[in-house]
Amino acid sequence: MTTMTETSARFREFKMPDVGEGLTEAEILKWFVQPGDTVTDGQVVCEVETAKAAVELPIPFDGVVHELRFPEGTTVDVGQVIIAIDVAPGSGDAPAPAAEPAQEPVEAASQGDGDAPKGRTPVLVGYGVAESSTKRRPRKGVSAAPEAAAVAAAVQAELNGHAAPAAVAPAVPAQGGAPDGGRPLAKPPVRKLAKDLGIDLATVVPTGKNGVITREDVHAAAAPAVAQVAAPAPSQAAPEAPAAAVVPASARETRIPVKGVRKAIAQAMVGSAFTAPHVTEFVTVDVTRTMKLVAELKEDKDMAGVRVNPLLIIAKALLVAIKRNPEVNAAWDEANQEIVQKHYVNLGIAAATPRGLIVPNIKDAHDKTLPQLAAALGELVTTARDGKTSPAAMAGGTVTITNVGVFGVDTGTPILNPGESAILAVGAIKLQPWVHKGKVKPRQVTTLALSFDHRLVDGELGSKVLADVAAILEQPKRLITWA
Repeated sequence: MTTMTETSARFREFKMPDVGEGLTEAEILKWFVQPGDTVTDGQVVCEVETAKAAVELPIPFDGVVHELRFPEGTTVDVGQVIIAIDVAPGSGDAPAPAAEPAQEPVEAASQGDGDAPKGRTPVLVGYGVAESSTKRRPRKGVSAAPEAAAVAAAVQAELNGHAAPAAVAPAVPAQGGAPDGGRPLAKPPVRKLAKDLGIDLATVVPTGKNGVITREDVHAAAAPAVAQVAAPAPSQAAPEAPAAAVVPASARETRIPVKGVRKAIAQAMVGSAFTAPHVTEFVTVDVTRTMKLVAELKEDKDMAGVRVNPLLIIAKALLVAIKRNPEVNAAWDEANQEIVQKHYVNLGIAAATPRGLIVPNIKDAHDKTLPQLAAALGELVTTARDGKTSPAAMAGGTVTITNVGVFGVDTGTPILNPGESAILAVGAIKLQPWVHKGKVKPRQVTTLALSFDHRLVDGELGSKVLADVAAILEQPKRLITWA
């Protein structure tokens, strides 16, 4: 789909692209530019949230921002013009905006939370990004604010992992995250988290480098806010901070719009639950030897630099079980009334993020060695927590693992990810009395639950897969003999 149009030789329009696989709309989360800003080819101008993930959009040409067609928080259909660029500034008078009524909320948005850091070098998933910086066209009679350079330098330094130069390091106030009364410093995912929790960033005490607010700072600020939801905002709060959805103590209910990832999750789960006939089987298993193997691998030089945890061994065990029972790795083609057997495994890992539960997958996980699988798991989790998971990373999964044990839950009946044949839920690993070699001893024990599509997987096949996973976790040496 073409994402830009030319209204004249001077003005060009950029349309909302389809950033996923057949997505029809996206919500504008953040504008990184405002009218009058200079932009270059490849520079990220906004962040949007689709039904699958948050994605940053680059502009495909140079020029000066003439008009933003929609304010932040607006859901825009794919193909609609979202920004107009003056590609030949100074060559004549600019025409009036295309939709005058729409300009007012855009202007209001620019006076609100328009707190995206300038000078950032973002990582864009699915697009090439060129290094660029945003330059504000100076207003007549007003000099550029000196703190803008400090903000840009500090945020850029944080993104690059370096300390900001002392000459431009912003002063961090003792009572909040707004340097010198200006805009608080925080990365976009942290701002999104604060917005979701109803936290005013201007009241958060930063602990990150150069006064940058971290996720931990937001969570720390949210803890007392839960107990005092009716407390008034501090008088020194920055005027441009987003209006928090403060719920009075007397309120009996709160309404939250369902959109973006949450909306997609709800639709997918309803569709899966009422389309695929679910069957769930359970097994409780002694994983003491697996826990010992995890401890040994942490000291193994071949695993240096990667994260080793029980989930790694569980993932490898499931991959081996699929290799021994390949019929479980399939999909149901309703249109053609066919069972499609997959000769590859894209292993999904359910991840809880500030935007909701997402299931990115490790492509061709069946071909990866244990160190490669560990590296892929680590990268997947980090990307998901940073809110940078791409739609492509969540497409094409074949089977999934959901680790409910991290919440202290023993087990559950997981719902299949749409289009997949099976999902394995892993419960909490606990020290329990267990009969071992004829004696009751304390052992590390967990419960596994395997849900599968009964159109594809019958009881015998599902039981074999679950039994194989359990057998490997009980005797991990089977990874060598069965792999």
